[in-house]
Amino acid sequence: MQLPVSFTERMQRLLGLQEYQQFLNALQQTPPVSIRVNKAKATAAAGLAAVPWAAAGRYLPVRPSFTLDPAIHAGAYYVQEASSMFVEQALRQAVNLEQPLQVLDLCGAPGGKSTHLASLISEDSLLVSNEVIRSRASILAENVAKWGSGNVLVTSNDPRDFGRLPDFFDVMVVDAPCSGEGMFRKDPQAVQEWSEENVKLCAQRQQRILMDVWDALKPGGLLVYSTCTWNEQENEENVAWLSEQEGVESIRLELQPEWGVVPTQLGGVEGYRFYPHRVQGEGFFMAVVRKAGEEAAISHGKSKKKKYKLTPAGKKEKALVENWLLEPEHYTFLQYGEVITALPAYLFEAADEVYQHLYVVYAGTELAEVKGKKLKPLQGLALSQQLNKAAFQVAELDLEQALRYLRKEDISLGTNGNDWLLLQYKGLPLGWAKQIGSRVNNYYPKEWRIRMDLPQELPETTVLAS
Repeated sequence: MQLPVSFTERMQRLLGLQEYQQFLNALQQTPPVSIRVNKAKATAAAGLAAVPWAAAGRYLPVRPSFTLDPAIHAGAYYVQEASSMFVEQALRQAVNLEQPLQVLDLCGAPGGKSTHLASLISEDSLLVSNEVIRSRASILAENVAKWGSGNVLVTSNDPRDFGRLPDFFDVMVVDAPCSGEGMFRKDPQAVQEWSEENVKLCAQRQQRILMDVWDALKPGGLLVYSTCTWNEQENEENVAWLSEQEGVESIRLELQPEWGVVPTQLGGVEGYRFYPHRVQGEGFFMAVVRKAGEEAAISHGKSKKKKYKLTPAGKKEKALVENWLLEPEHYTFLQYGEVITALPAYLFEAADEVYQHLYVVYAGTELAEVKGKKLKPLQGLALSQQLNKAAFQVAELDLEQALRYLRKEDISLGTNGNDWLLLQYKGLPLGWAKQIGSRVNNYYPKEWRIRMDLPQELPETTVLAS
């Protein structure tokens, strides 16, 4: 690996010559493989080593062909870099996760931190997961739907748009676009694209992002700032700069020595660094600060004078879909165009506020599409953690059938009927098919389909037990 000279000199200064050699050796090693289990859908297979700072994080001994594992398409786990799971410690140590929260993941795609946050917050909390680039926002929405939490809104907005929601969020996670030094081992292209000028441009952009969204954080609210890079400009200097611009309290997290996380400090602000020779993970930096001031009490009840943008579903439509979810009494059923969506009732007011000011790509749990007098169940329902399987006819698929279904091919079940089928693999729902006589029509979303050819011999790649 040919590293840029100025990068090498800076890392030698940061680490010292002896430790720099250990760092350099680590960059030549095969990157570790880690996943985070969706405990609402599955349990970790016995024998997998734990990511020490993330309760559901696990290391795999080798990298399997994830595409050929139906469990990942079912949202049973997410492939996530282990260092980035450290965000969990910020929330567990600095936030009361039992209370209702309004949380923003500003740079959410492809969905690792968003699905992680969704697993940590309570069911009556709202997560707004944002991605400014529309094509990446679609991927984010897909991964959020697969995770199936039901209390997430996916938006696609520029950071400055969040100024329309002053004092709205209790927690903000800003995993800022960066120069990517921490990804050098996994992505050789990042080495080619690196330059001191790009570092400077990234640092300036990160400052703009922070200032653009700062007003949307409540007084007393928590900001988690992170990058996957090592230089001080994008990390400690940016957080110290924010501290100078705005009133913040630095949050010190408790670390276990065996974790290998390196604490840093600049301008009175604590930071946390991850190096590949010290941790089983890639390069990462994180800092946690609290906004000055005390949070004012906010009512979550509906305002009689307010004009709402969200539209309740009709009584007839609600009656048809409400038994599709477990505990339907906890949900508000909404209709947006032809799509009927379920949202936890407690979140209506906050969700409507988001709809008033931002562009929403995906919301809650998409249940059904209205087709004249008929309803077509949607993929979000099949993957929901609140799906009521008893409301549907269920068909269990073997591995080959499951993968052909995920490729959106025709499959044969050897059955007859005329009804919607919920197809699943090892108890994990994958999506819908419509049986018409002996024919089975595949309704897996076209844009989600597996595009790789199936090998002649299919590997048993499921790493989890449902």
